[in-house]
This record gives sequence, C-alpha cells and structure tokens, in this order.
Amino acid sequence: MKNILLLIFVLLITILQFGCKDKSIEPINYDDNNIDTIVDRKPNLYIYPTEEISLSIRIDFPNGGKILESIPEYNNSWDVFVKPTGIINDVYEYLFYECKVPDLTQKTYGWLVARDDLKHFFDNNLSLSGFNEKEIKDFTDYWIPLLKEYSYYEIYPQYKNTLEKMTIINFSTVPKNIYRMQYVIRGRDNNSISLQEPIIETAKREGYFSVEWGVIIK
Repeated sequence: MKNILLLIFVLLITILQFGCKDKSIEPINYDDNNIDTIVDRKPNLYIYPTEEISLSIRIDFPNGGKILESIPEYNNSWDVFVKPTGIINDVYEYLFYECKVPDLTQKTYGWLVARDDLKHFFDNNLSLSGFNEKEIKDFTDYWIPLLKEYSYYEIYPQYKNTLEKMTIINFSTVPKNIYRMQYVIRGRDNNSISLQEPIIETAKREGYFSVEWGVIIK
C-alpha cells in the first residue's frame, strides 16, 4: 500500500511540474506559417578592446533563427583576435552577418524621413547614437544608394533590449559596454502618417566596448 501511495505522489509531482510549465519562455517556431519572419541585413559588429585579445563570439537565437551570410565565415562561432584599433584577424574592420529571425521588432516609435533627407538624417542620428565617423560612413555608403524606391521612409530604431529577443551576441570575454542599434526601414509614397518620436539611446565608448548597426527592410 505504501509503495502505491508513493507512486501516486511521484506521478502527481511530475504532472504538476510539466503541466505548469511557463509557455512564455518557450522559443517561437520561426518556421511556423503564423509567425512573420524578417531578414536582419548587414549588421556590422565593431569591437574595440583595450589591448589585443582573442575572442570566441557566438550568436544565439532565443526564439529561433539562423545565420544566412557571414564574413569571416561563421562556424557556430567566430574565433578571432582583435586589436585595440578594431582590426580583426589583421584583415577585417568589423564582423558581418545576416540572419533570418522572427519579427519581434518595435514599430511604435520612429521617424518619417523624405528620401532626399536620408543622408543628413542618418549622419545626424548615427552621430547622436555614438557611432564614429568611419562607422557612419560605412553605413551611409552602403545604404543610401539602396533607399531610392520610395518618396518617404518610416524608420524605427531597435535597441539592445528589443534586438535580444531575436539575437543575442555572446562574447567569451564580455565588453564593458555593448551597444546595439538597428533600424527597421519601411518605404511609403506619402507623408500621411504621424510617428511618436523615439528617445535616442547612446553608446558608451569607454574601456573595452562593442557597437553594432544594422537594417531590417520591411
């Protein structure tokens, strides 16, 4: 009789443990047809240690996702050495990747910018965000020529707290400051929309730090 009661008790504990599991922490299946996915295009990850350092850097997908492109090649991680100037493996100025992830971006706060004003907007906005002249030029040289199709563009900043719902960057030696900012950009033919102005988060370029920009086209 005691053995039967013990068995029933164990079964009840097991049912409670699995039956009460918090569904909110389960990863989203990004291949589910009901989940919108996006391609995170050309994030540039700049790294500035205080001295030359060897690093293993891994990108995790808390809600599902996969790497599509990378330079240098990403094989479950990047294993690199980085100089204080930001030069990686004596070759690269940043780590480049593109990935497919579920769309967990925010589109509540943003700016509406006319096509002809994009260069001025990004120069100013990236500077206020804490990017240096070289990082800003990398951005505008690549993206401005591609944003020609529409008369206006909705631009929504995605900061670290939002981005980490989709991608988490893990460093074997963690920088003192990690700043991530990417833009969701959506073209439109008119300016008949009013957007709530975002509060700009600014990078701290102190000690050993890393900064990242990227774009998600909608």
